[in-house]
Amino acid sequence: MDEKDIKKIVREGYAKVAKQDSSCCGPSASCCDSADAPKDIGKMIGYSEKDLKNLPQGADMGLGCGNPVALASLKEGEVVVDLGSGGGIDCFLASEKVGESGNVIGVDMTPEMIDKARENAEKGGYKNVEFRLGEIDHLPIADNSVDVIISNCVINLAPDKKDVFAEAFRVLKPGGRVMVSDIVLEKELPDFIKQSENALVGCVAGAILKSDYLDAIKAAGFEKVDIHKETTYPVEFITEGPSTKEALKDLGITAEQAKEYVGSIVSIEVSAVKPK
Repeated sequence: MDEKDIKKIVREGYAKVAKQDSSCCGPSASCCDSADAPKDIGKMIGYSEKDLKNLPQGADMGLGCGNPVALASLKEGEVVVDLGSGGGIDCFLASEKVGESGNVIGVDMTPEMIDKARENAEKGGYKNVEFRLGEIDHLPIADNSVDVIISNCVINLAPDKKDVFAEAFRVLKPGGRVMVSDIVLEKELPDFIKQSENALVGCVAGAILKSDYLDAIKAAGFEKVDIHKETTYPVEFITEGPSTKEALKDLGITAEQAKEYVGSIVSIEVSAVKPK
């Protein structure tokens, strides 16, 4: 798949997610079995009950793999950009941290997600949050204007991770921070998984080796690149997620056969700093 094909597949996949209020990356329960499933997923990946309590309905879609806002240690008055903001959950949590004097900008390339996030912001009365349509490897953000970049299980979907981190570096102020939760690999997946459209939308096929991911951050110019947390991706996220279920069906393999690859799929939380 070339870059245009990948972006088209991801955009269409997440447009569908936005319309049906369900998760591509989470367990199947987040699609249909329970209205509380996204909240359950949120707790599983690091959000507290307090984090989730006051969010607008529909903001938590069960799409993440960590809690980058907690990792970011945000301060009042800071400007934050969320790469791939989805329904807005991390933007709204960041909004409380930066206060009225701060600003949070969510960027997403899917118009349906932007519409959903703006509706959620209006429902929640968030005055210091805005959402912009754009691609995370071509950010609609000025140079040297941002204090913190956050992202939650999105950069793995981008065709070229180096371009994403180069853009993050460009828009950050000197001394600015990157705080990312994402999916990476301990070993390469077989080609038949990497070429699956459903596995791509399901946050698996687009993931790269952990060493390559960290190298992409360093190549952009970042320093102090640290992994704060590393967790093997839950088996049920791979074998029970709606998109990956479709991928397994397309590929003609069983959930049991797929489990042999699960151990190589890892969720990490990473931070880095742009030199002053």
